[in-house]
Amino acid sequence: MGFAGQVSYTHGHAESVLTSHRARRASDSAAYLLPELRPGMRLLDVGCGPASITVDLAGVVAPGEVVGVDAAESVLDEARRAVEAAGDGVRVSLRHADVMALPFPAGSFDVVHAHQVLQHLPDPVGALREMRRVARPGGLVAVRDVDYATMTWAPESEGLSEWLELYREVARADGGEPDAGRHLLGWALAAGFEPDDLTVTASAWSYAFERSRDWAEQWAERSVRSSFAAHAVAHGLADEVLLEQIAEGWRSWGEEADGWFAMLHGEVLARVR
Repeated sequence: MGFAGQVSYTHGHAESVLTSHRARRASDSAAYLLPELRPGMRLLDVGCGPASITVDLAGVVAPGEVVGVDAAESVLDEARRAVEAAGDGVRVSLRHADVMALPFPAGSFDVVHAHQVLQHLPDPVGALREMRRVARPGGLVAVRDVDYATMTWAPESEGLSEWLELYREVARADGGEPDAGRHLLGWALAAGFEPDDLTVTASAWSYAFERSRDWAEQWAERSVRSSFAAHAVAHGLADEVLLEQIAEGWRSWGEEADGWFAMLHGEVLARVR
């Protein structure tokens, strides 16, 4: 994902990041939204990234259209390949766009969806207002974001503890809010949604066995070769020695037979009046 309206996208689009993002599906990332979707709906997926969730959502609303937007041209190339691989059974179009100034008329979509987007923006309330603008009256704005402060794991790992502290510092230096999950309700209210129009839930991702080993390896790579690593150094929050130590901490943890990792996500469905 990329967003022109943010200070800087902390994760970037290194292969280790894309490996994680390609694995996301609507079933594990938008389950709170799926019961609200119907065939024929028109849906906007904001910050679509490599479009793995986008394509899934298109299958649910078919023959309706899904439009995926992202501010990073490079990841849209990846998204186009995913759409082509999905075949003719889904209707997905892709556009380069900024969530803070979406290039669509008011009321263009039945559903406006954003997964792991608001946490990276310096003005998440403004983004929610813009998402509401392009949703039709009676339609939905659906947002889901992780809360980094809820991340927990076993066995204990000094390397992972250092990583989490550093990540939250880097994300805030980049202009975002890594603990966004807990703020979604407040942001939605500040954006003008009425309490009676909000459905607020939470869900978790968890990793164990092979998944925990894959997760560890992805973050070991991201800790030394990604935008996160570059930003940590640029902000003066870490040097290459610390980043290598964190990467080794991830790899050591990933070798533990009982390695387990989990994180909580906030979710909001907001009905548009």
